[in-house]
Amino acid sequence: MRLHRLTLTAFGPFGGTQSVDFDELSAAGLFLLHGPTGAGKTSVLDAVCYALYGSVPGARQSGGQGATLRSDHAAPGTRTEVTLELTVAGRRLEITRQPPWERPKKRGTGTTLDKAQTWLRAYDATAGTWKDLSRSHQEIGEEITQLLGMSREQFCQVVLLPQGDFARFLRADAEARGKLLGRLFDTRRCRATLGCSPPTRCCPGWR
Repeated sequence: MRLHRLTLTAFGPFGGTQSVDFDELSAAGLFLLHGPTGAGKTSVLDAVCYALYGSVPGARQSGGQGATLRSDHAAPGTRTEVTLELTVAGRRLEITRQPPWERPKKRGTGTTLDKAQTWLRAYDATAGTWKDLSRSHQEIGEEITQLLGMSREQFCQVVLLPQGDFARFLRADAEARGKLLGRLFDTRRCRATLGCSPPTRCCPGWR
């Protein structure tokens, strides 16, 4: 998986719209995401997870999908939105998610609730255009999980290292780690060649 661009609006500490160009950041290789406490480092990672899976890591899911994601600094008429452009399994995709939003009514006083929205698009390199694939939460969730080969919980354990879940992954028993790493790195050829079944010394998860 390669991330290209992340755009946040009214998400976490970001009241307006902010964009992260991962292609530019990674042009020289590795890059460091740093800043003082409260600068929004974790919120950037939360936004990536939310775009992919429709929820944020671990304990920060409390309060529902929309309530805790929306920035306290956002203007009343600005809707929370996350858009992630990435390449996975050779396909360039764009995922946009908007959590439920209690917005001011267009007429009269009070508020009304807009439902959550999700879009998935794929880039057609031949035509040079984006093609709509789905607006179904369930279809998009299944598609992303299949392409990444990881559930949200596994993604948070293995990829989002700062969240602390990686430490729990390291403390897991050999069988649990072997199953996950075997799925991530596709060790079927190794097992077929050596005739072993995890956990063994030739397979991930052995200790």
